[in-house]
Amino acid sequence: MRVTARHLFEHALAEASIDRAFQRHVDCDKGVLRIGEDLYDLESYNRILVISLGKAAPAMVNSLEMQAGSRFEGIVAGSVDPLSQVRGFRYFRGGHPMPNQESIRAAEAMLKSLNAQDESSLVIFLLSGGGSSIAEKPIDDQISLEDLVATYRVLVHSGAPIGEINTIRKHLSAIKGGRLAVAASSAQQVSLLVSDVPEKTPDALASGPTMPDSTTVADCYAVVEKYGMVERFPDSVRELFQHHALEETPKRDDVVFHRSRWWPLLSNASLLEAAEMEAQRHGFSVEVDNACDDWDYLRAADYLLERLRRLRKKSERVCLISGGEVTVKVTNGGTGGRNQQFVLACAPKISGEAISVLSAGTDGIDGNSPAAGAIVDGGTVERARSRGLDLDAHLAGSDAYPFFQALGDAIMIGPTGNNLRDLRVLLAY
Repeated sequence: MRVTARHLFEHALAEASIDRAFQRHVDCDKGVLRIGEDLYDLESYNRILVISLGKAAPAMVNSLEMQAGSRFEGIVAGSVDPLSQVRGFRYFRGGHPMPNQESIRAAEAMLKSLNAQDESSLVIFLLSGGGSSIAEKPIDDQISLEDLVATYRVLVHSGAPIGEINTIRKHLSAIKGGRLAVAASSAQQVSLLVSDVPEKTPDALASGPTMPDSTTVADCYAVVEKYGMVERFPDSVRELFQHHALEETPKRDDVVFHRSRWWPLLSNASLLEAAEMEAQRHGFSVEVDNACDDWDYLRAADYLLERLRRLRKKSERVCLISGGEVTVKVTNGGTGGRNQQFVLACAPKISGEAISVLSAGTDGIDGNSPAAGAIVDGGTVERARSRGLDLDAHLAGSDAYPFFQALGDAIMIGPTGNNLRDLRVLLAY
């Protein structure tokens, strides 16, 4: 069953690949580019610029070239060095989960290129998860890179869900919350989205650099108050909040979006659908439950295990699939991530039972560890005890990766070039 759980994850990842999504949604024939249901006569534009941003940025550019040919130029900002580069593109390796100097350079290059476009230009944005830190430029020049990193650290470790974190990021950024679209306001714009955010909040993807912002300055002030962030921010950022000096981002009725289109190519739902179909093929009674999206990991573990046991009473072989992300509030943590923390919390709750639990990130990297996630079953606690591993200490110290590495239960697949949030697979048999 451990092998089966891992197979379901890897199968879903393969089915929800960037290449397959582009094959479905993008093609080019006789100089006419089709994106979704839109057609663009490429000969009618004086210049075509591509901006690719996020963990899937290199893969999306490669897939665009495969579907439409070597006719584009632009900027690629990803989190790893690409295996190959497409001619005509400048590549930046931004930081993740914290921005770095390349993140700043990438954002500045994007703004410079976009500001040079006019009404005869077509700008194609390729957006994927992780973009919030991979390209970044503070809205205020007084905010240094060091201050920016310190601010991100406060946000990431606050325990706030990603939507609230991105509310803050948008209003502190010169490129997020629709501000890349503002920079290219004269041009025709189209965005292709590989989403790692909840289905109902597409503008949270990469903090929404090309979309109308559904969040407000008032939301920002409420979030920092809710989580007590202001006093933990560096001086340059804290002063913006204390003086209520944040500027509003562009909204849906802004003229800048009158020539903009957005097409979702992949999302967490694509992943769940693939996993569900494969689990059914393996003879499981399958349920999908995303109710615990953005919940604390302990609450999510209790909820999903209770749901699994109820389903088990009705069927011999049950597969419960859950998407989205759980949250973990970290203070002085070790090496791990939200997926491994969730799975580790499940281990003592299923000890001795015929249950397996897997949780992994589709980008291949969980938190600050090299693992994508981990897997446990009813025998994990006993195996750990026999090897002298203190499960409670690893859980309390947010140090799950060394625990799973010692047991051989960490899921090691490396960066995938994709990012569709997390997948949790719970099997009862």
